[in-house]
Amino acid sequence: MNDFVLLGTALTRDSIQPWQEQAGAARVRPLAPGVWRLEDAPVGPEFVASAHAAGLDAFRIDRPLRWTDFRVLAMDMDSTLITIECIDEIADYAGVKPQVSAATAAAMRGELDFPASLRQRVALLKGLPESDLERVYAERLRLSPGAETLLAAARAAGLATVLVSGGFTFFTGRLQARLGLDHTLANLLEVEGGRLTGGVLGDIVDAEAKAAKVRSVCAALGCGPERAIVIGDGANDLKMMAPAGLSVAYHAKPVVRAQAAVSIVHGGLDALRWRFED
Repeated sequence: MNDFVLLGTALTRDSIQPWQEQAGAARVRPLAPGVWRLEDAPVGPEFVASAHAAGLDAFRIDRPLRWTDFRVLAMDMDSTLITIECIDEIADYAGVKPQVSAATAAAMRGELDFPASLRQRVALLKGLPESDLERVYAERLRLSPGAETLLAAARAAGLATVLVSGGFTFFTGRLQARLGLDHTLANLLEVEGGRLTGGVLGDIVDAEAKAAKVRSVCAALGCGPERAIVIGDGANDLKMMAPAGLSVAYHAKPVVRAQAAVSIVHGGLDALRWRFED
């Protein structure tokens, strides 16, 4: 099987024809408004890259997948389940957002050691009132488009949901309660007298800790990570994505897109449902 699904709000029966010709697809079939399946298309990764450059998302369908093939849906939090990097927004209240944002981006590209980078960034938040975390949650934190649709599809298929983050329990805990997530893992900020101390309690949740959490949830369900769908955007997500049955890069850094089975570059998280047959 070598089919492709193309997704884009402007894709119509007329505008899909050049893509069918480029792919050499035998047939083209509409799945929904702006979603088309190109069947028997003898092209490879270059076709996906071309679609991305044109503002479309493209999934290669090399084998049929069903939600029931999986037991776990695991995802990163910052810039994946939600649209922001929480530490960057906290840093804005401390007046140090530019330097924190630059370090965050470098860490997500894999250019900095994540635990050391996180401790350095958190140290810049020393003295900030804990109430500013609530302001970030209430005023700035937004779910990524399609997040609730994706979670609903996973739940309907009986998958356990896991939120694994190099961010903070302040946010993962609230999202767990809000979205009904089954498991979470994140870092605990140290607070004394209602203010951040600039420290993190316990071990840092790094790439290996994320991967270990996914493995442990799978093991508790009696399956291996090949029955997990794992979604991430940064270099510290690669270890949990590598053994997954389906790895998904969501609006991700190039290093992550290069290693993921599926990349969502333009659409919302719910675009993933078109990779499945049910």
